[in-house]
Amino acid sequence: MKQTILSILDLTSEEISTIIRNAIKLKDERKQGISHRHLEGKTLGMIFEKSSTRTRISFEVGMYELGGSAVYLNPKDMQLDRGEAVQDTARVLSRYLSSVMIRAHTHTSIQAFSAASSIPVINGLSDKEHPCQILADLMTLQERFGTLSGIRVAWIGDGNNVCNSLILSTIRTGMKVSVSVPPGYEPDAECVRRAEEDGYVTFHATPEEAVAGADAIYTDTWISMGDEDERAERMVAFESYRLDEPLLKLASKDAIALHCLPAHRGSEITDAVIDGPQSAVWDQAENRLHAQKALLIALFGLEEKIR
Repeated sequence: MKQTILSILDLTSEEISTIIRNAIKLKDERKQGISHRHLEGKTLGMIFEKSSTRTRISFEVGMYELGGSAVYLNPKDMQLDRGEAVQDTARVLSRYLSSVMIRAHTHTSIQAFSAASSIPVINGLSDKEHPCQILADLMTLQERFGTLSGIRVAWIGDGNNVCNSLILSTIRTGMKVSVSVPPGYEPDAECVRRAEEDGYVTFHATPEEAVAGADAIYTDTWISMGDEDERAERMVAFESYRLDEPLLKLASKDAIALHCLPAHRGSEITDAVIDGPQSAVWDQAENRLHAQKALLIALFGLEEKIR
């Protein structure tokens, strides 16, 4: 297992399969009241440059349930906010902690931290990728369909960090991703190039074309953190990219709706879909906890403890 998990591609196909399998087992045994204290003595530092609900709570609870501990680190409360070099912070935290998870404004800042760190570093979200979210998504799809290979997921809306990681995941899983985004809001060109070479991604002019026959339809907020100044123009650009019941009916009969949350109900997704019988949103959110527990266990090479 590599120490740096900045991209979903930092995990091999086998590692992703193991993490998902172990996450499902951890989830099942948690419901049975079986505890797993596999990370006793381990401490996770959590650096949050951006606000968080699911990432913070799932990692903090996950470390607690695994017998370890988590330390919340706000850059404004650290010397980072007063100009300390990121590499100096990384070297010091490497002496205190067992691993670090970073939720950052820029992907380059996580890369700089990781380059100077001697402990495992996890990308908890950057402007380029969100690998932890995708692991939970893959787990959710595996639970629903029993496989990932050949599953087709339609992405509707903004070509953001989650979209980038979803596209890249096709290289490792054999999934197929069809994308429909407004002009000017396309996913990262390098992520697309890599998926076109070694994975599977197609682009469609309309959401209706992208979702036709899909096994899952995935959407996200039209206005991500940092895009607030573009709110007015984005609301216009994305108006026809709403995941509603008519769009969902164009997918396969057993298709599921996905949203990584927070959702802006009535904008990118309607109440009828997110609360409807085909919604997997709440399983998807819960699975952040289990997938990240399995990732942490794998990061420390302790997979054999849950086999």
